[in-house]
Amino acid sequence: MKHSIVQEEGATVLHVAGELDAISSPELRPVLDRIVDEGKRSVAVNLSELRLIDSSGVGALVSLYKRIRANGGEVRFVGLIGQPLVIFKLLRLDQAFQLS
Repeated sequence: MKHSIVQEEGATVLHVAGELDAISSPELRPVLDRIVDEGKRSVAVNLSELRLIDSSGVGALVSLYKRIRANGGEVRFVGLIGQPLVIFKLLRLDQAFQLS
């Protein structure tokens, strides 16, 4: 799993690529914690290069979503394709989250 954070047009964009699973999601959690701790209010999570996600990866993203929303912010998930999109639809997250 690879990740990067950039600022674009007033939003924090987190790019996640590769596989977000039980092995790699612990690497991402401190990054997500930092985004929340810095008080970011507009976050886009770009998953266009994510090939695989499992329940641990979904849990990490749901946690980010809940914490940002609790602080009055918004989280968008963009670029979902392939297996990650199927998982989001199976879990009905496409109805709960803002996907684009």
